[in-house]
Amino acid sequence: MRPWPAHWWPRTLGAQLVAVTVLAVLLSNAAVALWFQLGQERQNETSLMERLGDRAVSASTLLAAIPAKQRDAAAHALGSNIWHFRIHRGKPISGAMSDEELSLANRVRNLLPLARAKDKQYVFVDYRPAQIFERLQNGEPPVSAIDVAIPVVRGTELITTLYRPPPQPWPQQIFIAAIVAIVTTSIAAAFIASRVARPLSKLAASASEAARGGQAMRVPEEGPVDVRQAASAFNLMTDQVTRTLQRQRQLLSAVGHDLRTPITALRISTEFIEDEELRERMQKNLTELQQLTEAVLTAARGAGWEAKRKADLSALTESLYADLEELDMPVSWTAHAPAPLMCRPDEIRRAVRNLIENAVHYGHKADVHICAVENGYEIVVDDEGPGISEADRERVFEPFVRLETSRSPETGGTGLGLTLVKAIAEGHGGWVRLENRAKGGLRARIFLPQGP
Repeated sequence: MRPWPAHWWPRTLGAQLVAVTVLAVLLSNAAVALWFQLGQERQNETSLMERLGDRAVSASTLLAAIPAKQRDAAAHALGSNIWHFRIHRGKPISGAMSDEELSLANRVRNLLPLARAKDKQYVFVDYRPAQIFERLQNGEPPVSAIDVAIPVVRGTELITTLYRPPPQPWPQQIFIAAIVAIVTTSIAAAFIASRVARPLSKLAASASEAARGGQAMRVPEEGPVDVRQAASAFNLMTDQVTRTLQRQRQLLSAVGHDLRTPITALRISTEFIEDEELRERMQKNLTELQQLTEAVLTAARGAGWEAKRKADLSALTESLYADLEELDMPVSWTAHAPAPLMCRPDEIRRAVRNLIENAVHYGHKADVHICAVENGYEIVVDDEGPGISEADRERVFEPFVRLETSRSPETGGTGLGLTLVKAIAEGHGGWVRLENRAKGGLRARIFLPQGP
């Protein structure tokens, strides 16, 4: 059995609810109509058999009371378009009968007058298909017939033939009632679906905006009780997350201010140290501490501090390339058509710069280009270094993880650059991947969705 094609089934909740309701009503109406139609056919069949037995017995009784010479003409006169009577003389008609034929024969025998029934006269019934040439010539379909042979007098039988009328088509009222039921229930299902789907759609849109790093919108608390409770819980969650982020930003700002002040004071104090070697060593340590503090604060802030605005990703990356080229960094850039994107330009610039600096530091050079992909863009940075083992490709995005084990800032940095890149990419609803190139070197890719 072939599976149901997925593209035939509607995807939205409202459309699925309407489709399921229509199918349920259609199947239920078809089942009820079939049940009544079969019952009507059984009732009609029973009535027809009773009518056949009564007609055959009445005709045989009538013919038994008239002279033998007049029986043929009388039998012919009793006929109609579905009834046919004829006299059979000679050996009685007999043969094997099926259960259904035997049941009808017993029913006819019970209808015979008491005097004739005591004679235990043999009644023969034959269900047979009859190809009526006259009907075929008139354009009518062939029909089936039932023969009932009843003795009239000794040596004479009346053969009553009933031509079954063709089956009647289903009445139009059934189809009209089904259409009315489908339309009515579809409207009701669409109304219920709209009350459920509209708040869920707004909830999904708000959650997607929050996942892309934007400000989640409050979801209207409307619809059924379950949907209102879900919207209320989502609003409470977004409010709590917003308050937590605001407190975190305030704390980071305070920590940054409190750390910069003593570092600056210590840097000024080192100017009064007469020992030049000691002064240089302390200034170097203070510089390293300041850089580490700024890196930690930047990574902790992650994404979301800057307001989103429309920018040209191609022009943004090209301007970054121009700045780095002026610093004599071995960077190459492949021009790309304008790539409009709703983003935080400063964050994107910081993330791409981190990848380029890593590529230059560990891979000797950086080749940068942009690829237009489905629903967004990819910024690709290639280098010519040794690459990264598969076991370390996810680990390097963790804070303070450095594959270079000396822990020296001159050789390995702070270990927060890729952490910041990942936070910025995910804050825009995208991702960052590292993969080894077939020709050698490492490739870093940032995907940024275009959004609605």
